[in-house]
Amino acid sequence: MVSSPHEAMHRVFQDHPGLFSRVGPALGVDFPAYTSFDVMPTDLTELQPVERRVDTLLRFDTERDGSFLLAVEAQGRKDPAKLASWAYYLGYLNSKHEVPPVLLVVCQDRATARWASQPIRIGPAAWTSFAVFPLVAGPHNLPVITDPAEAAEDLALAVLAAVTHAKEPDVGAILKALSAALRDVPEDVADPLTELTAQGLGKLPAADLWRNLMAVDLSFYKSPISQEIRAEGEARALLVVLQARGFELPAATEQKVSECRDSRTLNQWLSRAATADSLDEVFHED
Repeated sequence: MVSSPHEAMHRVFQDHPGLFSRVGPALGVDFPAYTSFDVMPTDLTELQPVERRVDTLLRFDTERDGSFLLAVEAQGRKDPAKLASWAYYLGYLNSKHEVPPVLLVVCQDRATARWASQPIRIGPAAWTSFAVFPLVAGPHNLPVITDPAEAAEDLALAVLAAVTHAKEPDVGAILKALSAALRDVPEDVADPLTELTAQGLGKLPAADLWRNLMAVDLSFYKSPISQEIRAEGEARALLVVLQARGFELPAATEQKVSECRDSRTLNQWLSRAATADSLDEVFHED
């Protein structure tokens, strides 16, 4: 099953293709600025019943070096089977599109990044017939952005820094800087980045910190994650009122309230709870 961090680590390049040229220096490679780009189909399946799908595929056109393809793979752990897949991806892409491909692997931990950085050499011991040299982005080489002003200068890079440093001790400072930077941008810009960050943090402890930061001042955030946080608060408030009024809550009722994420319904229940004589009065359907 594809995880949320997996999606965020490559989707950020789909949503912000120019991010790749800005990540390049951190990886030790100077790619030229693009003049145009296309988001390419990710399905690399051949006619034979063998499905191979790259996470994100982009095509960049540049004035200096012509065109190239960027295949972005999000890698959460070591997976020896991926080495052959990556070699296949590049060979197939080069053959199909006749445009030179580049493989970028994005990792959330240093051990996986070290593993993914090793050249993939194909051929007998006496001769390497085909070699793949992945570019790897992760906590070992991406910047630690803890200054809100710096985060505001490149929000997409700040999101990628937060996601790739999610397991690092300094992730808290990165998230605080990102949260502060997002407060000063339009909602239509902030909301997707807020969600992408939450997705990238998955179920790691840093995800709870991000949720708390989003809850500090929800007037800035109207994205699904902030709506969910508001609903959780409303559900807790309803349970407190019901208990304070002496109602004995069946487990099923408590679960129903705790899992409800519709603010309109929760507010309706809360309004009834103040004067209702029974739980049926609180939860009856109009």
